[in-house]
Amino acid sequence: MIGRGRDFLTPTEGDTCIMAEGSFDLLSSPRREILELQVAPPHPGAAELVGIRAGGASRGRLNEALADARASVLFQLLDDFPGASLVAPWAWSRWTSEWPEATSGASETPRAADMEDICTGFAAGSSAFADDGNINFGRQSSAPVADLDASADPLGWHPLLSVRGPAMRRARRLDLWREGGVLKADIGFQDSATMPDGERSAVHEYRVFAEIDLKDGLLTRIEAEALILPYAECPGAALEIGRLVGQPVDGLRAAVPVTLAGPLGCTHLNDVARSLAGVSELAKAVP
Repeated sequence: MIGRGRDFLTPTEGDTCIMAEGSFDLLSSPRREILELQVAPPHPGAAELVGIRAGGASRGRLNEALADARASVLFQLLDDFPGASLVAPWAWSRWTSEWPEATSGASETPRAADMEDICTGFAAGSSAFADDGNINFGRQSSAPVADLDASADPLGWHPLLSVRGPAMRRARRLDLWREGGVLKADIGFQDSATMPDGERSAVHEYRVFAEIDLKDGLLTRIEAEALILPYAECPGAALEIGRLVGQPVDGLRAAVPVTLAGPLGCTHLNDVARSLAGVSELAKAVP
C-alpha cells in the first residue's frame, strides 16, 4: 500500500503553496499486519507500528507513537490504513467471479459471523447476508467512475500512480474556507478499483459538508450525501451522522466510533468524519 497526501493553500491574493506533505510505503500481511513501513517526513514513532494489525490496535498505537503529529498529513494517511486495507480486497471482485476463493491465503476475506451489526449495511437481516447466513457478495452494488487525472488539474490533486492489474484506491479531498466565524468543510471520499477493461468502478463514494464554530471549536453542522454504496441499507448511515453535532471537532477521532457505533454508522463514512479532527490546525492557515 502506498499513501500520498498534501495540504495545499489557495489564498485570495498571491500564489498558491504547498503547506505540508506526507507519504508512506507499507507492506501488509494477509491478516493486515504491518510488516514493513517507510514514512516521509521521517518520524521515530513509525517503527512502533510494525507488527500491529489494522483496526483499533493500530489506531491506538498510532495515537501514541505519533502523538506530536496528530494534525499532520502523515498521521491522516496512516489513520486511513485500517479502512483502506479492509476494503482493498474488493478489487478482486471486479476481476474474477471466484474472488472469495481466489483471495484465500492472499487476503483476508471477511466472515458473515464477524460482520453482523458492524455497520448499517451489515445490520442483522440486511440484504448483505444471503439466505444461508453468508455474505452476499453477488448482491453488492458499484458504479463506473472517471479516473482522477492529476495532469488535467495539477493544483487540484497531487501526482497519482497509474497501476495495471487488480488495484484499489482510496481518494479523499477536504476543502476548507472561512465565512465569518465559521469554518466550512466540503469533503469528497471514494473507494474505487481498476477494471479489466481499463476503466474504474467505485464501491464507496460520499460527499460530506460540515461547519465548525471557530470560537469554541464545536461541530455545528454535518450532512452526508451517499453517492455510491454496496448495499441497499448502507445510505441509512448518512441519516445518523448528525448525531455528531455539538462535539468538539478536535475530539472526533475518539467520539465518532462511540457516537456512531455498530449499525448506526458506516465504517467508511466514520473515517470521513474522523478526518475532521485535524481541521483546527489547518484553519490557522486559512485567511
